[in-house]
Amino acid sequence: MAEISILNPQSLGKPLGQYSQITRVKASEFLFIAGQLSADREGNVIGRDDFDAQCVQVFANLEAALASQGAGWKNIVQFTTYLVHSQDIPKFMTYRLREFPKFFPDGAYPPNTLLMVDRLVQEPFLVEVQVIAAL
Repeated sequence: MAEISILNPQSLGKPLGQYSQITRVKASEFLFIAGQLSADREGNVIGRDDFDAQCVQVFANLEAALASQGAGWKNIVQFTTYLVHSQDIPKFMTYRLREFPKFFPDGAYPPNTLLMVDRLVQEPFLVEVQVIAAL
């Protein structure tokens, strides 16, 4: 089992959202999960024009990917998030405020890098999240 420590050193200040500044990891294996979109198992876009519905599907896909390898939310050491529209940043923060306490009940949120991109693989997709996890 990986030893994962989520840290927020005072020298870096308080994070601006539900993430932490540093993850320190001792692990025998890592999972690199490709960016997940709001597509279901059949490839259908879930939540077309509905940012929150897309977030729900993206994180459900991440949970399924983790579970397929015997892992869960506690194994995540880093997120990378891609958004198409900067006006969706507050919506993403609202989603995280609502859902992350369920995923991470101890309040130790993994680091997250948030990037704005011109578009994702298909026009209807508004958000994509990639994960690194430790086993």
